[in-house]
Amino acid sequence: MAYDAVVFDNDGVLTTPTSYEALTRAMTLAFERHGIDDPVQDDLETLISPTIDELEAVTDRYGLETESLWAARERAAIEVQREELLDGNKTLYDDVTTLETVDVPMAIVSNNQHETIENIVAHFELEAFDPYYGREPTVDGIRRKKPTPYYLERAIDDLACSNPLYVGDSWVDVAVAEALEIDSAFIRRSHRENYAFTDFGYDGEPTHEITSLEALTELEPPS
Repeated sequence: MAYDAVVFDNDGVLTTPTSYEALTRAMTLAFERHGIDDPVQDDLETLISPTIDELEAVTDRYGLETESLWAARERAAIEVQREELLDGNKTLYDDVTTLETVDVPMAIVSNNQHETIENIVAHFELEAFDPYYGREPTVDGIRRKKPTPYYLERAIDDLACSNPLYVGDSWVDVAVAEALEIDSAFIRRSHRENYAFTDFGYDGEPTHEITSLEALTELEPPS
């Protein structure tokens, strides 16, 4: 392989994305733990992936402490996603087995919670991925999630590599690689069939686009 390390996003790359239904169940649980049994649907959806301002707007509407609701949201998301793993609803993609032929260090950097990534690594015995980083379950974790390069930069430093490749399935994955001036590979799985970066106001492009992890060993940095 031409790169000296490969770092992967997780959801939609190594494992199937957590279902919308499961995430909504977790958001509902977070509100219930604050005594709110009938949150507005829009607020449930916002809580799945809010900005700081959006989170504060939701907590203000219900008279809640921002840190408290977010901590409950993260705990509920960790619990629900662990159930999804154990029930076989969140699975490993078949082509992950082809990564056994990758002869450079591999790591994971995800916007999911670090404990969730820890559970995934343990459940699927992904010891080859070291280090692995998810976000801390705090408001600071929101600030540090991709496209902010905080966690990816930590992983690259840990790997002591000079020419890594970052593999993801979202515009934020391409943007975070661009921020660190490293190459990116966008994997267009079935859930990304009609996905367009411009729909999110991002006009960058990945270094490579692939449809399977099998293609990774054939990728070369652009000349």
